[in-house]
Amino acid sequence: MAILIQRAAAIRPSEITDESVYRSRRRFLGRAAMFAAGGLLLDPMTAFGAERQDQPAAEQLNSWDEITGYNNFYEYSPDKRAVAVLAQNLNPHPWTVRIDGEVESPRVIDVDQMLRQFKPQQRIARLRCVEGWSMVIPWDGIALADILQLVRPTSRARYVRFVTLQDPSRFYGQRRATMPWPYTEGLTIAEAMHPLTFMATGIYGKPLPNQNGAPIRLVVPWKYGFKSIKSVVSIRLEEQQPLTTWPQVSRDYGFYANVNPRAPYGRGTQSRETRIGELRKRDTQLFNGYADQVAHLYAGLDLDKNV
Repeated sequence: MAILIQRAAAIRPSEITDESVYRSRRRFLGRAAMFAAGGLLLDPMTAFGAERQDQPAAEQLNSWDEITGYNNFYEYSPDKRAVAVLAQNLNPHPWTVRIDGEVESPRVIDVDQMLRQFKPQQRIARLRCVEGWSMVIPWDGIALADILQLVRPTSRARYVRFVTLQDPSRFYGQRRATMPWPYTEGLTIAEAMHPLTFMATGIYGKPLPNQNGAPIRLVVPWKYGFKSIKSVVSIRLEEQQPLTTWPQVSRDYGFYANVNPRAPYGRGTQSRETRIGELRKRDTQLFNGYADQVAHLYAGLDLDKNV
C-alpha cells in the first residue's frame, strides 16, 4: 500500500489547498482507512508511503493559527504567543546551510536551490513538547538522509550537530545570556539517517513561517520538540557526541530526548499531554507513537536513564 504524496514544489500559488479543504481531505482519508483488498489501516501520520498499523486511522490536524501562534523560539522570547510578532524581522531569504565535518564533499547549500533539487514532500507528524503540550502538523519536508548523502559521510561520522543562526540584531533573545548561544542540537548518525527524520521547509503547502523556524528546521517526530532545532545554518558530522544547548541549562534535558512517558522530569510527569485545541488530556505514547519504527535504534539503552 502506498500513499500518494503531492510534491509541494510543483504546486503553483493559485493551487495551494485551503486549510479547511486540506483538513477535510485528511479526515476523509482517516475514515476511509480500511481497504477491502487487504484490510490494512491507512495512517495519515505515515511518512513517504510507509505502512503503519499501530496507530489510530486519523488524528485531527492542528490549524494554521494554532501552529503559527503558539511557538517556542527562545532566540526571540520565552513568550510563546509573542514570537509570531517578534519573528517578522527574520528575513529568511537568501539563506544558506553549511554541511561539513566528517564528510568527503563539504558544501554550502542555498536553501532555495535545495528546494529545487529535492522538491519537498508532504509529511504529517506529531510534535510533543516536554512542557506537556502537543500538535499534529502537516509539514513539507526533505528527508535528512537525502541531504546528507550529498556530502558523503565518512566512516568516522557517528553524530550530527545542528546549529541555529546567531544574530542578536534579529534574534532579540540572543542579546541576553539566558542560554548558551547559538542554539545547538545533535543526533546519532543512525537517528539522522532514519527515514522519519526530515528537514521541514513548510506547513500546509506554504513556506515555513518565521516563528516556526524559517526557512529550514529539523523535525524528529519521536523526540521532544526541543530537539527540532529551528532556522538551521550549520550541519556538521562529527565523531564525538556534541554538546547541545539544553543539557547545559538543565539536567532534565538529555542528549537523546526521546518521548518517554515513564521518565520523570523536574517539571512533572510526561505520561499525559494536552493537544493544542483540545480540553482534555490524552496519554503520551512511547516514542510519541513511533515505537515500531524507531525502538530498534536504542537496543540495549536504558530509556529511563538515558533521557
